[in-house]
Amino acid sequence: MNFPEKYQFRLKQIQENHLIFCFIRKKWLHLTPEEWVRQHVIQYLIHTGNFSSSAINSEVIVEINGLKKRADIIVYQKEKPFLIVECKSPIVQISQETFDQIARYNFQLKSNYLMVTNGLQHYYCQMDYENEQYIFLKNLPGFSISEN
Repeated sequence: MNFPEKYQFRLKQIQENHLIFCFIRKKWLHLTPEEWVRQHVIQYLIHTGNFSSSAINSEVIVEINGLKKRADIIVYQKEKPFLIVECKSPIVQISQETFDQIARYNFQLKSNYLMVTNGLQHYYCQMDYENEQYIFLKNLPGFSISEN
């Protein structure tokens, strides 16, 4: 993983199932490659971004054209979405399709910032609603992480 710190996780194995404890959802989850990335991002947001864990939600249902989708991570400030994060497995290349997915979520949520990551590459965008575009950033404001 390409994050500025080594994070501590609660892991366990029950028979063939590897599990990780999600501090946000307060439950044990199957440790998939995407979940490994999601849990790293959560720790990154708490430790590097200094966000309170109470401001972070994971696997948030977003309704799009009558379909229920799940945003990986949403960080709230003053009860409004501030940052949406889309996590992919480390073996998944970040593509235009990934940006289209998070853009669909943001059409409903109206967040200021977007982050797309596979744990190895991280992309950050600031929304420019006036010009209907997103502006790519090297980092989120106040954050520090390895470059793409």
